Amino acid sequence: MGTFVKIKASDGHEFEAYQATPNCPPRGGIVVIQEVFGVNDHICNIADRFSEVGYLAIAPALFDRFSPGFKTQYSPADITQGRNLKDKANNNFNNVILDVDAARKTIAQSVKRIGIVGFCWGGVVAWASACRLNFCAASSYYGGGLLNFVDESPNCPVIFHFGDLDRSIPLDIDVVKIQETHPNCPVHIYAADHGFNCDMRSQYNSYAAHVSGMRTIILFEQNLAQG
Repeated sequence: MGTFVKIKASDGHEFEAYQATPNCPPRGGIVVIQEVFGVNDHICNIADRFSEVGYLAIAPALFDRFSPGFKTQYSPADITQGRNLKDKANNNFNNVILDVDAARKTIAQSVKRIGIVGFCWGGVVAWASACRLNFCAASSYYGGGLLNFVDESPNCPVIFHFGDLDRSIPLDIDVVKIQETHPNCPVHIYAADHGFNCDMRSQYNSYAAHVSGMRTIILFEQNLAQG
């Protein structure tokens, strides 16, 4: 189990992050980026899973600038609240990147090579961070809104995961555009809906979650593992 820690961005903003430390010398580091539901039990559980296989993981609370400590579940009201906070964060996206970089620098004190993984809105943040910051690999899950950043170029290997039942991210528009713009970034498509990786949601798909998880671990083993 990890713990919540306080970290500080370069502009002085102090915020929470959930940090999970392995019981061995870390193989590398991973920044885990939240969905619109905050750093809730699901995101903490993902960080814990990475630590269990030897990675130092940290999940920054990216809504803390305007809603400290926010975390929620998956009811329609929760989704609406989370989307409203996402819109606030997107209105000053540079601050989101500052906070991600603060999380990266926090674990960079212990590991040399760091990757990033994000889900839903976090999939967009993971992609933008891979383009703007010093990460060694990135895995982006069903990032709605990626087209707003599709013309940026990544500084590291990136893989994408989408569900073909996800009506919020059209395969024939958004995903095709990503594939055409970044042919060197593998795009994996699963017979699943949006949110398929979250075992706390009705959209959970165990096959898609496990296969995408294996692909993500392989990516990190190839680009982060320090032996």
